[in-house]
Parts: sequence; structure tokens; C-alpha cells
Amino acid sequence: MEINIEKISELARLNLKPEEKHKLAQDLGAILEYVKKLDVLDTKDVEPTSHVLNMENVFRADEAKPTDAARKALQHAPETEGSFFKVPKVVQR
Repeated sequence: MEINIEKISELARLNLKPEEKHKLAQDLGAILEYVKKLDVLDTKDVEPTSHVLNMENVFRADEAKPTDAARKALQHAPETEGSFFKVPKVVQR
């Protein structure tokens, strides 16, 4: 299998020295040869999966609750106007 290290390093935005390119080509070749061993496995009766464990949503229900976060945040503002932060004008027409 031919590995185009130039293209791979360009896509990955890697600036590789010539000796690094040679080493990377060898390493990628070894990885791909190892993965080829999976081709001999019979997987026709294996159901496709995205995870080896049964996954469940463990998050709580999304419920609106009263909060005073805005009031607390406004307490620390140097100036407020009603329920808003008051800041100097930065946009001019």
C-alpha cells in the first residue's frame, strides 16, 4: 500500500523533516498492516454498534427553576439601570 506522506502532512498541517516523513510512513504502514488483520474476521452475524456498552441518558430533566443569578450579577456592576448593566456608549453614528 502506497502512503502519500506529503498529502497527509499537508492535511494535518505538519512540517516534517525528511527523516520524520520516513519514520511516519513506516509507522502508518505498520498500523495499516495490523488493521488489515481484521479483514479475516467473520462479522456477518454481528450487529453494528457505536459503543460496546448500552448507553443511557443519565442527565436530569430540563426544568425551569426560579433563580436570582441576574440580581447577584448586577450587585457587582459599577452601574445599573433597572435590570441591566449600564456601560459607556461605544458605538457612534
